Amino acid sequence: MKPRTQARTTVASILPRPTHLLSAVAIALLLAASPLPHAGAQQQAPATAPQQTPPPAAQTPEEGPATTNGDIIIKKKKEPTEPEAPAAPAEPKIKNPDSATYSLRVDVPIVNLDVNVILDKTHQFVPGLKAGNFLVLEDGVEQQVTSVRMTQTPITAVMLLEFASNSYYLIRDMQNASASFYRTLRPDDYVAVITYDLRTHILTDFTNNKETIAQSLQSLTIPGFSDTNMFDALYETLDRVSRIEGRKYIILIGSGRDTFSKLTLDKILAKVKAAQNITIFAIGTGALVNELRDARGGMGGLQRMDVLQAQNQLRTFANMTGGLYFDPMFQGALPDIFSQINDSIRNQYLLTYKPTNNKNDGTYRKIKVTLVDREGKPLKMADEKGKPLKYSVIARDGYKAKQVVE
Repeated sequence: MKPRTQARTTVASILPRPTHLLSAVAIALLLAASPLPHAGAQQQAPATAPQQTPPPAAQTPEEGPATTNGDIIIKKKKEPTEPEAPAAPAEPKIKNPDSATYSLRVDVPIVNLDVNVILDKTHQFVPGLKAGNFLVLEDGVEQQVTSVRMTQTPITAVMLLEFASNSYYLIRDMQNASASFYRTLRPDDYVAVITYDLRTHILTDFTNNKETIAQSLQSLTIPGFSDTNMFDALYETLDRVSRIEGRKYIILIGSGRDTFSKLTLDKILAKVKAAQNITIFAIGTGALVNELRDARGGMGGLQRMDVLQAQNQLRTFANMTGGLYFDPMFQGALPDIFSQINDSIRNQYLLTYKPTNNKNDGTYRKIKVTLVDREGKPLKMADEKGKPLKYSVIARDGYKAKQVVE
């Protein structure tokens, strides 16, 4: 090694060359007894030995770092050993020779039915009815009503108005009826205004501002066409309001006549049947004019049939959706009419039941709702004097079951 060679060279250069065997032996013993320095020993030669300090006492990991005269001694953390991976669980044994996977999904339909009970004479809403007072028949089969509760909520409605150049009296009746309706609105009610003649015209979108509604109605000055395509207008309106969640209402104000629609009566009736959570209230116009014309003999048989058919169409739309139909002859009857509509809209019963026919076949189910007493007999009502009171149970006449989607 290099340090040993340097040591021999240094000593040999100091001592005189031996001349006899004894001197050579003495030099060899001297080299063997002297310690060999390490590399770099010539650069560091401490004069005094450092004072040794006793090592700190052993600590457990919970004791924290040890201190000596104010100095912090942080122990080196032991490297954590990786835990052994747990053994894989044993595969469960399933008795399925075909190695097939099966799933089961149960879809139980629930029907929510809005029902209104109103006295025929005063148009007053009848409160306080219980679940046992409602008899619900679906396709003639009695259903078990699971819950009944009263609701009073804001309304979301569309005023669908007939505005065509066929009669000044019809336009005047429409304007009076629509003005009477929007005056009964509350701050949290939302209403849109749509007119129709040959096609539909949106005057204002849904708003709770009465001033905006009033301005839209005042803009109706000169009608464009004399055609009244009621079927097309109603179909288009049903499409629009069906995209809105919750209960919706259509206030249809017009004569009920249809002159040039692309749709037939059967198609619009199918559309009304399929509508969900939509109630139609129909108000006929021109009742006084028709009555005066018929009294003077100016209405022929064909014209009279047209009027009766138009009124029957409005009544059918209302009855199919659980609404009401009115044919006022005088303007003074409008406040009472819209008071009844407001009572029917804002106060109603919400019935819930699970139909016995739980098939999702897309068929139309007929519904009939009546009131019964504890013994199952027709419920009778009387005033404070014991005089019998007649009432009407208003509900849609059916619903369309869901269609299974493959």
